[in-house]
Amino acid sequence: MSGTRKQVYPLFISVLIASLVLMTPLRAESLESPSAMLKRTSDDVIKVLKEKRVMLEKEPELVYQIVDQYILPHLDDVSMAKLALGKNWRNATNEQKIAFVDEFRSLLVRTYSKSLQEFSDQKINFFPDDLAPNENKTVVKSEVVQSGGPVIPVAYRMRIKDNEWKVYDIAIDGVSLVTSYRGTFTQEVRQNGMDGLLKMLRDKNAAVPTDPVAKSSTS
Repeated sequence: MSGTRKQVYPLFISVLIASLVLMTPLRAESLESPSAMLKRTSDDVIKVLKEKRVMLEKEPELVYQIVDQYILPHLDDVSMAKLALGKNWRNATNEQKIAFVDEFRSLLVRTYSKSLQEFSDQKINFFPDDLAPNENKTVVKSEVVQSGGPVIPVAYRMRIKDNEWKVYDIAIDGVSLVTSYRGTFTQEVRQNGMDGLLKMLRDKNAAVPTDPVAKSSTS
């Protein structure tokens, strides 16, 4: 019996250590930097848009697939939904929260798809990270350079979630995306309640020819 214990304990300890390693959140310095991730994603999207330009002209709805594949995985859409709904999030039922996150995700698909459809020859520059050790939140600054137009500053608020950097707000020329949505959502809830807001979003999203990506939890 004692010999069996001697054989089992090292195996048990190895499994325990491996489990702890898997459960331990990655440190910020061990992840791809936020600006590098954004630049890589931006380069991938621009490359796909150029490669599929002719196809997209014939089938504009294909842009939704590009958003699903390249952009949505890097968004913390649940946090964005919570921030956009503001104080009304606390008063919503769990079913309403789940429905709102789904509809908000579809709204993001529409928003990004419209931007990609209007993309032409703009250039996007990302500035270096200003990231302190062990920091799990940051702001990445960038600029969109337009031919013959003004330079537009864009700032991405990011945090580590599920062991990777994800965007939870975007400020375009100083205007926060979630704050802009919050004003509209607050007014709709005040006038027609949470169910009224959900109906409004469903009606707006009805024209999107794609299903939302996999549902997220509301945690």
